[in-house]
Amino acid sequence: MKLFKSLLVAPATLGLLAPMSATANEVTINDFNPAEELAVTNSRIDGLEARLNNFEAGGFSETTTASFSVDASIGAIDGDTTTEKTVAAYQFNIGLSTSFTGEDSLDIAIDSGSDAPAATADDPLGFDTGAALSVDGVTYSFPLGGMSMLVGFDTDISSVFTGACTYSAFTDYMGKCGTDLSVDVGGGGVTVAGSYAFDSGFSLAAGVSGTGDSSAGLMTKEGDDYYGIEAAYTADSWGVSVAYVSDDNNTAAETTYWGVNANYSFDIADVSVGFETEETSGTDQSGYFVGLTFPEVGPGSVSIAAGTSENFTDAETEYMVYEASYSYPVNDGLTITPGVFIEEKAGDDLTGIMVTSSFSF
Repeated sequence: MKLFKSLLVAPATLGLLAPMSATANEVTINDFNPAEELAVTNSRIDGLEARLNNFEAGGFSETTTASFSVDASIGAIDGDTTTEKTVAAYQFNIGLSTSFTGEDSLDIAIDSGSDAPAATADDPLGFDTGAALSVDGVTYSFPLGGMSMLVGFDTDISSVFTGACTYSAFTDYMGKCGTDLSVDVGGGGVTVAGSYAFDSGFSLAAGVSGTGDSSAGLMTKEGDDYYGIEAAYTADSWGVSVAYVSDDNNTAAETTYWGVNANYSFDIADVSVGFETEETSGTDQSGYFVGLTFPEVGPGSVSIAAGTSENFTDAETEYMVYEASYSYPVNDGLTITPGVFIEEKAGDDLTGIMVTSSFSF
């Protein structure tokens, strides 16, 4: 009996469901609008692309910029018993800069290079060494009452100095124009410095720098602290800079430095000069530098310079450094510079012939 009832009920149920299914299908088909659905789909795709773009932009802040450079050299130095052979070296530098207000700047320098200076034990090109990436400085610059302030780690007072040397150097030493202890003073510790530029072209800058480690601390008797001040004037065709620096050395008497460098641009050449004095416990030493840059020699430029290898007393034998180079820009991102230098020493002089390739991107 139950089976008979089931057989009767099944057809009746199917009869009722069939019209309902047809009605549902009819409503769905009638409600579908291809143009409208396509518009909705495109809108959703656009929204997804916008989210992806925002994600990619957020991965590297819109206010952060990066610059990269690679320098490579190959050459040999006669007189250097350590590496008197043809050798090669490189350095790789990254600069990151971020602004939070549009007027400030947080800057981080990251360096890498050959495991050791390959050209000579003295490393005349001043390449960074050590294959691992290392942070070479963290600074924050910001305006304060019309001044430009800088605070940072592993940086120098001279970061805020204007300077007046325009010489295009081949070796690292010549790039400091004979005033590497004053106008180009190092320090490399914790630094607080500031500068003010007047509308007339005149500028003033000053700062302090100290080791800042846990053993010595900042501005203490045990620390090695630097104090410096600079005045500079820059015009269209010439400039001059004067700096005073005090090195409060923790292992010796205080040393003070005075440095002057200047430049003048003629029609065919730019002339840069430098002079520096240092005084420690009544002992005076001095050094000087002269450099010429000819900016238009064929497709490139020529640089020639001479200067003392360091500061000497009147009673000491004065040793000189000479260099000459030709810098040729292959394109906007690559410059090739062959050069030669001679460094006088008490023993054998160093004579180097090298070619450097500099990439910037």
